[in-house]
Amino acid sequence: MTGNWVVVEGGPVPLRCWWSGSMKENPNVVLVLPEVFGINSWVRSIVDRLADKGISSLAMPLFARTAPEMELGYSEQDLIEGRMHKELTTTDQILADGSAAIKWLQKQYLQPRITVVGFCFGGHAALILSTLDEVSSTFDFYGAGVSKSRPGGGPPSLELLSQVSGKLTCLFGTADPLIPISDRNAIQEAFKMHDVFGKRFSYLEIDGADHGFMCESRQSFNVKASEIGWQVLMERLQKY
Repeated sequence: MTGNWVVVEGGPVPLRCWWSGSMKENPNVVLVLPEVFGINSWVRSIVDRLADKGISSLAMPLFARTAPEMELGYSEQDLIEGRMHKELTTTDQILADGSAAIKWLQKQYLQPRITVVGFCFGGHAALILSTLDEVSSTFDFYGAGVSKSRPGGGPPSLELLSQVSGKLTCLFGTADPLIPISDRNAIQEAFKMHDVFGKRFSYLEIDGADHGFMCESRQSFNVKASEIGWQVLMERLQKY
């Protein structure tokens, strides 16, 4: 199934998003947050793949103010450019744009169950959006820096866990240099503090997986880890 570009209005800035609406009836609707490389072909493939499985999905740009139509590859220069825009992005912007995108999704379906799925910086942003009341479940794939920083400044994003009312799943690789064991331990400890019985917050480590293990376009792609990631995502979407 192939999606198409749509412009989401209603927030502080227009959002050029990639949308793929499934023809099947499914209560789950997914908001996909990209890596620092923008809504490139791989991110669009995630949206289309979810739609093929009967789940309508929308990919939202995270740099709508500084690079609204950015689509980068995975070279070192692309990484430098993407990180430059990341440093210009704030938590308030992520929340405002995420709220606009969610309202757009709610207009497409009657009482949809909103799930946010993010990768890399999008994973960090997904944790931030998990604080919105409209979000039922969130998946943070290797979102770096949540235990040490917050976009735009302020206390680490991990301190927002007390505001999360839905379910939150974080997936990391043990060979990820951007998320060392000290960061992973901090996340696990925070999860236990805010969800003693593990009913809402779920933490998963994949042995030997590097940063970006879900993305077939990156050298760090890991077939086994990607299969695990997709299995966890689909099983929990069906369960939730």
